[in-house]
Amino acid sequence: MTRYQKGLQQLKKIDGEAGEAVISSLENIAPDLGKYIIEFAFGDIYTRKELSLAEREIITLSSLLTTGSCEAQLKVHIQAALHVGISPQKIIEIFMQCIPYTGFPKVLNAVFTAQQLFSTL
Repeated sequence: MTRYQKGLQQLKKIDGEAGEAVISSLENIAPDLGKYIIEFAFGDIYTRKELSLAEREIITLSSLLTTGSCEAQLKVHIQAALHVGISPQKIIEIFMQCIPYTGFPKVLNAVFTAQQLFSTL
């Protein structure tokens, strides 16, 4: 199995249709970026055995929140976290844990992003 095939399989497992929509949205403007995301992030990193998919999503949510201005990516990974079994309550708790390290504004942005998604559940 190629890196791309492994990555695509992992992307579907983690993100379902939401991940595929992100990759599809890049087809007309930056198709290689979509390929790199699939091969590297999902084919090389997400397939490593040392962490579970839930643990990887917890780290990803924390990283995106800490970076800030990543609400679009947070939406995708909040959906992924839900898809791999992380409850909405736990997602909010993950964000709360970040307050002492990143501050209220970034946590508020993440919580409001989650709220938008949770309201559609």
